[in-house]
Amino acid sequence: MGRPSPPAGRAPTASLAAALGAFLIWGLIPIFFKAMAEVPPAEIVAHRIVWAALLIAVFVWVTGRGARTMGILAHPRLLLGLAGSSGLLTVNWLVYIWAVNNDRVLETSLGYFINPLVNIALGVAFLGERLRTVQWFAVVLAAAGVGTMAVGHGALPWIPLVLAVSFGLYGLMRKVMPVDPIGGLLIETLVMAPGALGYLVWLGGTGEGAFRAGSPTVDVMLAATGVATAIPMTLFVIAARGLRLATLGFIQYLAPSTTFLLGVFLYREPLTPALGVTFAFVWAGLALYSFDLLRRR
Repeated sequence: MGRPSPPAGRAPTASLAAALGAFLIWGLIPIFFKAMAEVPPAEIVAHRIVWAALLIAVFVWVTGRGARTMGILAHPRLLLGLAGSSGLLTVNWLVYIWAVNNDRVLETSLGYFINPLVNIALGVAFLGERLRTVQWFAVVLAAAGVGTMAVGHGALPWIPLVLAVSFGLYGLMRKVMPVDPIGGLLIETLVMAPGALGYLVWLGGTGEGAFRAGSPTVDVMLAATGVATAIPMTLFVIAARGLRLATLGFIQYLAPSTTFLLGVFLYREPLTPALGVTFAFVWAGLALYSFDLLRRR
């Protein structure tokens, strides 16, 4: 099992900074994927996996982490766990990119509004984390907002639910596995890489691939998916290992809030009354939770 979570109010500054950096990047990343809307989502995900694996492998080699990372291969249970977490990542990335490039940015925002609630539930259920009364009230406020959005959606919001559950389970798995954040991410991408590379080779052979078949700008952006993946994922894993899941969950509202604003003001997706009410409830809960953490300091 991983090391115990630090007490609330004493989370390392580096972990807090990593969380803020990861979620801000993720909040803005729809702009990046929207610019490649002409490329099928599955192809973008495949490039994302291959380029991220290459980038992280180079970093591990340059920083002398190779021996420690390869040591993971001697632990079948860790390998099995990382294979499971890599599967969750693949599902999450595919659904997310498909939604963004099909003008459903606000639904991805809903998914990551729900995700912190999933994190809190997982932390309480599996890690023995406890919330104070004020924190529970903050959770109730956020849950009321998410419930309002779900009801206003008018149907089962499958995109938000898949995004929330897959990433919540990923965060839990990476928190409890005693694996170096960067080394673990390398193993995850290497597990996914053969299938992704095979798919890209097949696309190239049939002439259906977008890479080196059109705009050089698209080629550069597809290669840059490795950077856009590796940096926030590494920051997230560092944050997940150093923060309580409940605390991580509320900091995570930064990403969907940023995406929400992009969807409304940049991409002009319709803002329904339910979305407005949800935004107010969630930020009220976040403000209350943050106030309680500051007061405890």
